[in-house]
Amino acid sequence: MAVTLRRNGTIAFQCALRVVWCPEYRRRVLDARIEERFERLIRGVIEEKGAWLVECDVMSGHGHLLVEVDPRFGIHKLVKAVKGRTSRLLREKFPALTSKLPTLWTNSSFVATVGDAPPQVVEGYIENQKDR
Repeated sequence: MAVTLRRNGTIAFQCALRVVWCPEYRRRVLDARIEERFERLIRGVIEEKGAWLVECDVMSGHGHLLVEVDPRFGIHKLVKAVKGRTSRLLREKFPALTSKLPTLWTNSSFVATVGDAPPQVVEGYIENQKDR
């Protein structure tokens, strides 16, 4: 994991964040067919929004990113763009997703700065999605 000191016009920053989100009802819908397309879509959105992808892990029950974001843009905007675009395009390409779920992603997501989220906290978030 290589987090970099970056600069924009007036700010030097090192904003690396872990982001985790789950499919609606914690359904395990992200299989191998979908995973490759999902990762390409994520990379495209992150590049388009001017952020930097450090790591991307896709499991059947959740997506997990380590991403660097310019503080002027904000992580909430990036998460909204990633979830919105991936939901729309994956459901177009894989119609079975539409029949299984009313929406692809839950409304919530987990975001933590690097170093502040031990694996147990992230796992706890993922587990708690069952109860939502």
